[in-house]
Amino acid sequence: MNPEASLRSAGFRLIAGVDEAGRGAYAGPIVMAAVILNPDNPLEEVGDSKSFSERKRASLAQAIKERALAYSIIAIEAEEIDENGLQPSNIGGMRRAIMALTVKPDYIITDGYQVEGLDIPAIAMWRGDNVSETVGAASILAKNYRDEVMIAWGERYPAYGFAEHKGYGTAEHVAALEKFGVLPIHRKSFAPIARLLTTDQGM
Repeated sequence: MNPEASLRSAGFRLIAGVDEAGRGAYAGPIVMAAVILNPDNPLEEVGDSKSFSERKRASLAQAIKERALAYSIIAIEAEEIDENGLQPSNIGGMRRAIMALTVKPDYIITDGYQVEGLDIPAIAMWRGDNVSETVGAASILAKNYRDEVMIAWGERYPAYGFAEHKGYGTAEHVAALEKFGVLPIHRKSFAPIARLLTTDQGM
């Protein structure tokens, strides 16, 4: 039994799923999404965003937006991540995504990270736990939005290949960093980027 079924049998109806995309990337934002699905208008297909192709995620994201009772998407940019730290940005972004919902949830399921201080019952579940449809929907929204952002950055900075690696630390991305340098969208607090900046300053 998935967690939503158990929660609905206990009387909870407005269940928000929360997830992020881009936590480990070298460049671009962390994106958080919160979703309250409509049990009376269920999705035909939902799951972890990584299990779908880019095109399929885009189609599912549109269906989620059309059918959900409420959803929100929050982007935490590289500058804020550098200033506040990755973990505080991650948790703070999840909290902001929940607070941005136009419908207040009566229960929250997050992917792996507990969000406190909202006076709403919540549980943190890892991807290996029972599949949560709401967390899966949030995962799809967050990943699809972030992919669109990184594709747009790829058009602005074509030499870096953002459309392909989406800002993660691939060999292609590292090679571009070493050749062309660090951009404003790079997370300068991340060790690989900080090392490059230190090397450039020492030259």
